[in-house]
Amino acid sequence: MHMRKYLQIINIRTFQVLLICLATSFFVIQYDIKYNYDLTVISIAIIFPLVFTIRAAFRRREKALEHLSRFKASLQIVHYCFQRSKKLEEAKKMAVKENLARISEALHILLSKHTQDQTELRINLTAVFQFIQDNKEEVSSSEAMKIFRFMKDVHTSTENILAIDTHRTPISLRAYCRVFIYFFPLIYTPALLHRLEHHTPDWVVYSLSMITGFILISLFNVQDEMEHPFDQHGLDDIQLDGFKFTG
Repeated sequence: MHMRKYLQIINIRTFQVLLICLATSFFVIQYDIKYNYDLTVISIAIIFPLVFTIRAAFRRREKALEHLSRFKASLQIVHYCFQRSKKLEEAKKMAVKENLARISEALHILLSKHTQDQTELRINLTAVFQFIQDNKEEVSSSEAMKIFRFMKDVHTSTENILAIDTHRTPISLRAYCRVFIYFFPLIYTPALLHRLEHHTPDWVVYSLSMITGFILISLFNVQDEMEHPFDQHGLDDIQLDGFKFTG
């Protein structure tokens, strides 16, 4: 688990950037290509957008946790409302409990990307309203109003969670960051060589270029992992099992 924690940020993009850094360093040293360039521009062009997207992805994750908590709590209270109904038969109480569990399971499946079809979720949500309509004699008007109020929270939380899952941080900004990270060695390495002393060993140029490129692409990979908080692949993913309704 500890080794996986450190390897999580390494993927094909990492090796692509390292290869570009390596090739650029070779040509820069071989042909003595160097110029004086203010590297502060690099931080503005890459670091600032990266930090912005990481913070945005983190806020999305926190919002998702908030809505998932409200979703589970609201289902639990709806369950309690039905259970305390004195006129409702035990078999019907059990049927409601099973339906609430199906709502929770359907959302879990959607977020885990086992399916994109929301039909099952919508049917089970509607079934709660239909159950109350079919059992007006057993469920009083006051109890029905309480249930509807908490079901409103269930619906709102569900829509918010699905919206968070669908609409991510700005795609154009993430694409911009990725392109600039790939171009970064071409700008940075000649400026680095200019700043170093003439007798600096070549391996220093290779090392500094590759380390800087590795840091930037690793930050991008961290943001990309946080961009998908429900897929259960990343170490920082939301543990959906903890938000399942169990009754």
